[in-house]
Amino acid sequence: MSSEKETLVLYPSPGMGHLVAIVELGKLFLGHGFAVSVVTVDATYTTGAASATSTLIHRMSSAHPSLTFHRLPAVSLPPNSSPHHEAHAFDLLRLSNPHLLRVLSSLSQTSSVRALILDFFCTDALDVAAELGIASYIFYTSSAASLVTFLHFPAIHSKITASFKDLGDSPLRFPGLPPIPARDMPLPLLDREDEAYKGFLFHFGRLPNADGIITNTWISLEPKPLKVIADGLAAPGGKVPQVYCVGPLITKSHTESRHECLHWLDTQPRRSVVFLCFGSLGAFSAKQLKEIATGLEKCGQRFLWVVRSPPAPKPALAPGGGESAKLTEAPPEPELDELLPPGFLERTRERGMVVKSWAPQAEVLRHAAVGGFVTHCGWNSVLESVLGGVPMVAWPLYAEQRMNKVLLVEELRLAVEMRGYETGAVAAAEVEERVRGLMEAEWGKEIRERMEAVRVEAEKALAEGGSSYVAVKELVAKWKAITT
Repeated sequence: MSSEKETLVLYPSPGMGHLVAIVELGKLFLGHGFAVSVVTVDATYTTGAASATSTLIHRMSSAHPSLTFHRLPAVSLPPNSSPHHEAHAFDLLRLSNPHLLRVLSSLSQTSSVRALILDFFCTDALDVAAELGIASYIFYTSSAASLVTFLHFPAIHSKITASFKDLGDSPLRFPGLPPIPARDMPLPLLDREDEAYKGFLFHFGRLPNADGIITNTWISLEPKPLKVIADGLAAPGGKVPQVYCVGPLITKSHTESRHECLHWLDTQPRRSVVFLCFGSLGAFSAKQLKEIATGLEKCGQRFLWVVRSPPAPKPALAPGGGESAKLTEAPPEPELDELLPPGFLERTRERGMVVKSWAPQAEVLRHAAVGGFVTHCGWNSVLESVLGGVPMVAWPLYAEQRMNKVLLVEELRLAVEMRGYETGAVAAAEVEERVRGLMEAEWGKEIRERMEAVRVEAEKALAEGGSSYVAVKELVAKWKAITT
């Protein structure tokens, strides 16, 4: 046994974002002498990321010989009436357990498997780990505040009998957090009769069954929710495994050539450009895109804007039947002349740049020319903004982003809210006011100063002796001490 390679097995749920995040975690532990095996399962519903996933796997395998990938066989899904792809993901992962068991059993014959690390959609795999006697850890990729809401969710479910969609602005109270309006809960949780809601409720209840929870945050950023968890106040019954804060952990760019938008930023004054980007799955209607364009033109600020094509006719629309959506399939290349107001590109070309579909966000946010960020509040985007010291305007679209908005605006005060987001329709005047204010108003300056202080604390957490550095060392020591 002593000659066998110490191995960590990582198991993400389907979707490019989940895979990228867990691979980044795996790379962190490669540096501590572990081999890392990533077990993937292909979505039988469309995410539009199949080719990008294959590209990532090929690139990572080539760059890191100790990082290997294992693809599980396809399974047939039962009928599911939920409009939310998460419900189908839960079915897919549950039915993949026998295949995961075979892969883990095989790996255990040739390697010393020290832990199974899975994302929180995959808690059915806790049963596989238990059957094989392998330690299991949840990798939670968002904030500690949202982790508290999900750990506490079964208690909220037992107290409130109505669906959140019927409660409007009624506050939901979670220990140690600002009140969260019911409408700001993730879209799949708004209807308690939906299969996605039932799936989340089940998986939230299983989080305490892991041997540990690894989260992409750091102690000085979120001391209150972390204390709530440590004090046993988050989950019903109080039982929660140890939480290891290893963040901020962000994806490094792997582009071979420098993106044209970075060359454009090189020509702009320091901290003068507002960056607008809404994640890999965020999209707006043509009507909303025109409102954003009008606001940007009127505000007079320099801007870099990533524009994606509007969603297909059947998007998961925001509450209120609004103008934003989460894409579940790859959109076509946007036709800017059709989507934006006539003459917009010409009138703003001296101070603005519009990029189609994608930009290297982490590099953009670290560029000296960028002074503001209009964001969907995806946690990875928040972390990249913090490490760049860039203040934010919060425009949440889907998943836990609305809860992140509450944390960023009310607790951390690192962002200001884009009013109107809750209906899914934001007016041009609001875009104009928020973008100009972020760059020129006193409140924008105050957010920028707070963000710089948080950036310094984030770097301290990662440095030798910092809280996240110590947490990683603790995990490494724990896994290396396991006897097999």
